[in-house]
Amino acid sequence: MNGDGTGRQEALVTTTLDEIARQVTTCRDCDLCRTRNKAVPGEGPAAPKIVFIGEAPGWNENQQGRPFVGAAGQFLQELLASIGLKRGEVYITNVVKCQPPGNRDPLPDEIAACAKYLDAQLALLKPRMVVTLGRYSMARWFPNARISQIHGQARKLDGVVYFPMYHPAAALHQPSLRAIVEADMLKIPRLLAEIEQVAEAEPTAPPPKQLALF
Repeated sequence: MNGDGTGRQEALVTTTLDEIARQVTTCRDCDLCRTRNKAVPGEGPAAPKIVFIGEAPGWNENQQGRPFVGAAGQFLQELLASIGLKRGEVYITNVVKCQPPGNRDPLPDEIAACAKYLDAQLALLKPRMVVTLGRYSMARWFPNARISQIHGQARKLDGVVYFPMYHPAAALHQPSLRAIVEADMLKIPRLLAEIEQVAEAEPTAPPPKQLALF
């Protein structure tokens, strides 16, 4: 555990996503290494505008070593298609890179052990927007918040816009959430357009324009 009491591991020194993936697949920093079949580092382009961050791999992901390949992944692809995006245009990963036994929720020490990998991925990807899927992903940037109260509401931190959504799996388990998830996804194109507009204006017209959706 670090001196700040968080349990977060030291930052990685790495320069490529492939190197992060190699370290994830051999990681033994928490007990999930004992029960996993395959670690799931994440996948997508090296310079995406959007990164989607879920909670932890499920059974299908544990078999294939890829994120969001089960029913929740199929729904995520449908959601992406609703805003004109393909899976290969965004980067997809999880807060925890190995499946917790029995698909239970990730534990604090497991989240802390994986934090260095997510930190390193985001540092390399440099997305303009991060979409958190589920409360464990949301909690990193929206501490002590309730997802039922803040879903679909963007926050800008250190130049990156964070956008919390329910996890696609939640909508599959609770059909009443499906329309909420679909509506939140439809906000992303307008928000991304505003982010890009602000970015283009920054060098010549400071201070930057306030985003209307904040």
